[in-house]
Amino acid sequence: MSSRVAAAEKETCEQERGERTQGDQAGAVSCYGQLMAGYAHFSPRLFQFLKQLAKNNDRVWFQANKLKYERDVKEPLLSFIGDFAGPLRKLSPHLVADPRPTGGSMFRIYRDTRFSKDKQPYKTVAAAQFRHDSGKDVHGPGLYLHLEPGNVFIGAGIYRPEPAVANRIRDAIAADTKAWTRAITGAAFSKCFALSGESLKRPPRGFDPEHPRIEDLKRKDFIAVMNFTDKQACSPDFMKQVASAGLTAKPLMKFLCDGLELEF
Repeated sequence: MSSRVAAAEKETCEQERGERTQGDQAGAVSCYGQLMAGYAHFSPRLFQFLKQLAKNNDRVWFQANKLKYERDVKEPLLSFIGDFAGPLRKLSPHLVADPRPTGGSMFRIYRDTRFSKDKQPYKTVAAAQFRHDSGKDVHGPGLYLHLEPGNVFIGAGIYRPEPAVANRIRDAIAADTKAWTRAITGAAFSKCFALSGESLKRPPRGFDPEHPRIEDLKRKDFIAVMNFTDKQACSPDFMKQVASAGLTAKPLMKFLCDGLELEF
């Protein structure tokens, strides 16, 4: 797609977006996503900014470079989130891609330093969550996109659930071990993903220490991670790769939702 055509089509979608009511904004974003198939949302400038921020993590530097942040990090990530809504629906109609700059899928760059010894004010990563529509926060099952220099990945599953939720997942693993094993050992899944996260040092209370999947029952996080390179993140087909990764992780996602009695 030529830059002139891309700009014209983008302008068309933006005009349509402006003519719609606030309730119809998701449709306009979807239109833009269809028009920009094959469009590289991220550029090396995103990673360059994050590298510079890591070296200059203070408010004076950030304010002086805020326009770069908006142009190279925030706007591309919001665009990706909005355009990903369509592919995400093919994975599950219950996973949410919310392109609002506040309260949506994008994580804020500002750190909460109130209770932290690390007083650096800014995160040095760009990230987004595509959570289940039943979730009140990031601890529901979903997808997670992490953009950091030298550390780009997709996470699928549920991160650090509350103890009661974790035990419901463990109950599901114990009750249908074969289904859990199929979800995490399929050929396509094993080729792309690896289970990640922290685990308990001892078997959880109420579960058989000799259970064949005891290491999975000890997990605090029920997530799988697929890594990408910075170059892949800047390629025109990165969104397709992310969507494909989500489909590969679908058995895991469905197992978790079934265990928590959530629609998928």
